[in-house]
Amino acid sequence: MLLTITYTGENTTTGENTTDIGYLLYKNPYRPQMFELNYGRAFVFYPEVSPARTTVALLLDINPIDLARGKKGSQGGGLFDYVNDRPYVASSFISTAISHVFGTAMTGRADKHQLLSDSLLDLTATINMLPCRGEQNMLNRVFEPLGYEVCYETFISDECFPGWGESKYVNLTIKGNVRLRDLLKHIYVLIPVFDRQKHYWVGEDEVEKLLRMGEDWLAEHPERAFITDRYLNRRRLLVNMAFERLAAADVEAGELPQEETPEKPEKKLSLNTQRLGSVVAALKNCGAKSVIDIGCGEGNLLNLLVRERQFSRISGVDVSHVALERANKKLKLENAGDSMKERIKLFQGSLTYRDTRFEGYDAACVIEVIEHLDIPRLAAFKRVLFEYARPRTVVLTTPNRDYNVKYDNIFDGGLRHRDHRFEWTRNEFRGWATEVAEKHGYTVQFSEIGDTDAVLGAPTNMGVFTICE
Repeated sequence: MLLTITYTGENTTTGENTTDIGYLLYKNPYRPQMFELNYGRAFVFYPEVSPARTTVALLLDINPIDLARGKKGSQGGGLFDYVNDRPYVASSFISTAISHVFGTAMTGRADKHQLLSDSLLDLTATINMLPCRGEQNMLNRVFEPLGYEVCYETFISDECFPGWGESKYVNLTIKGNVRLRDLLKHIYVLIPVFDRQKHYWVGEDEVEKLLRMGEDWLAEHPERAFITDRYLNRRRLLVNMAFERLAAADVEAGELPQEETPEKPEKKLSLNTQRLGSVVAALKNCGAKSVIDIGCGEGNLLNLLVRERQFSRISGVDVSHVALERANKKLKLENAGDSMKERIKLFQGSLTYRDTRFEGYDAACVIEVIEHLDIPRLAAFKRVLFEYARPRTVVLTTPNRDYNVKYDNIFDGGLRHRDHRFEWTRNEFRGWATEVAEKHGYTVQFSEIGDTDAVLGAPTNMGVFTICE
């Protein structure tokens, strides 16, 4: 994970040469430094030092194993796979490192070199491996209004497989006549806008950060809606709060970007509500009294199940402890009585490893989960659920890829979500589900959820597996 900033030419205002950028950064050009961060280490060094041209580099060394295990600094609580791109791509980790390592420089304070700090400098920043996901045009629309020349380098995903197309990563270079503190603030805000995978929870404090870092430029930026929406992880309450603070209350819905998140078109169709309602109906129809929601996330389904007296024992399991904490909060378990706490349990686990806690339930739900697994891991999932846990009923849903042509905002590979590893057509899903049922002694009935197209079907495939008596 690498960021470089190059200062070129003598400053005609101050007469100082480019090595004096070290005074602004409070980092000696002739002494490499290392900084311990919660999630790894940051290194600052100068690969190029001369009176006419000086380059400073910020290099991050991230431990992907710690991220996957949910150790300190990984606010995702194990949301990242053991094999992930986080150590190599420009992400919120760089933004955090900038504030930690170059925090004073971002304030503009420079003691004896205040005149240089307040001056416009010829600066060039290169951000290596910035996730862009087919949005290269937005690079120009975001950085050019800030006064930068923009260029970027793209790559083939794999030279051995040219059919895979271009990689979603670019090497971005921006060049401008700008104050150093402004450049750092721009990078701090805009890297997470393009990466969209912050390593920490986005709350109201992020609104404060955004407004503080963007106080001199965000309100007038033509893409302020796009930047605000992305920086705040599309959390509409926070986005509206930010716009109110920017003296732009009552933002028109059309101003907010209608783009990449797959849940956006689903909300228009109320698909999530329809999906959860269909699952609850299937569970009630099968007569289940005990239910486990595998991959429960923030507890949306659990919140519906607890309202049904039919279900006397309910459990939710997820790989992310942060998701479980949110589910706990949604269900208000901390303040619940003993009977409620006995009725519903939350625990951390993985659906690809055998776990005796999955056993003994009448029904299991796997709602919009399997598409997040790599195809080779489906074999382990099938054994865990259908061979070992072996509930009487399994309710499973997954997106219908046939329907994706109706969505304008689709990710690389024609998928609805950036974390989806695959999506099946109706025939592919039915073929897989039928094979699973036959192998493990179940029958399966299929249905579709959402607005139905005569040719494409509905947005969601659902299979209800029933064990053969």
